[in-house]
Amino acid sequence: MKIIIAGAGEVGMYLAKMLANEHHEIVVMDTDPERLEDVSTHFDLLTVQGSATSFETLKDAGIKNADLFVAVTHELEVNITACILGKKLGAKRTIARVDNREYLLPINKAHFISLGIDSLVYPQMLAAREIVNLLSQTGTSEVFNFSGGSLSLFVLRLDDSAPVINKTLQEASKIDKELIYRAVAITRNNETIIPRGQDVFLPNDIVYVITNQKGVSKLMKYSGQKKLDTHNIMILGGSRIGKRTALTLQEMSKVKLIEYNKEKCFELADEIPRALIINGDGRNIDLLKEEGIEKMDAFIAVTGDSETNILTCIQAKRLGVQKTIAAVENTDYINLAENLGIDAMINKKLITASYIMRFTVNADVPSFVCLTGS
Repeated sequence: MKIIIAGAGEVGMYLAKMLANEHHEIVVMDTDPERLEDVSTHFDLLTVQGSATSFETLKDAGIKNADLFVAVTHELEVNITACILGKKLGAKRTIARVDNREYLLPINKAHFISLGIDSLVYPQMLAAREIVNLLSQTGTSEVFNFSGGSLSLFVLRLDDSAPVINKTLQEASKIDKELIYRAVAITRNNETIIPRGQDVFLPNDIVYVITNQKGVSKLMKYSGQKKLDTHNIMILGGSRIGKRTALTLQEMSKVKLIEYNKEKCFELADEIPRALIINGDGRNIDLLKEEGIEKMDAFIAVTGDSETNILTCIQAKRLGVQKTIAAVENTDYINLAENLGIDAMINKKLITASYIMRFTVNADVPSFVCLTGS
């Protein structure tokens, strides 16, 4: 499959990394020669320097033979224009990264399709949606829904008290005669195992399990997890992910959002009327205590700094918060964060790559996910 990626930023770089391992013919376009040099040094692919909105540059990249054209630059207008031109010049399918929720409304998406843009991806909105899913499933570090939610893939860390500990898969299956879940992978000591009948579950194993809605309660029981009702939630960071998450959660929970920038706090107060917006530094432990972090059911750190998110989640956990979620953009930190006791990690690059990767499979695949622990 020939795939052209416009934009060698974080999302484009990570997507190129994943696709390069799938034996596709990859071309990466960008205006920055240093970024392109970095890409070509690490991956076996072609690079083209120039604007994605240039007819000449698109033709140099081989747009007329492209099976998939993905525009993931930081400029919304560039992505939209590039996809329109790419489609006109012969690309079979186009995907544009956007940062405006209004574009995703069904009535508006139809306009983009008519212009030649087959799909839109909004990383921050996808990340916010995953956070909400994680809060609805306590004990999971990741959860992915398939077939409209009739099947789900859960990622769980096994507690010492879990009934399946020190049992083989065959022995664990005998605990319940009506087995409605299946373990498909285990991560142990940073290695992923495809389990067989004689493999044994051990404490702190991260287990990937597929089940349906009826199997969720049993799954939590056998993994040693308990269901948590998240009535009180604290969010650190008024980023687009933080704002989208608060907008959704304010309908069902009491939400406090802490943001350092005073002007942004006024904007957030207008946009998220049911949430309590607090101006302050979330790294200040005294501030967190004053705002009642010890009474929170969940703490979500989504500032633009991965280190801050990890450290504040660790502190929240020590103060008694049962569910902590951190936005971790540096994938090298994900395993570290898991080992430090943070319940779940959110990574925009992985989420966006999951969305786009399904378009690279020859079959008609409605869902495709990239896992942080794999």
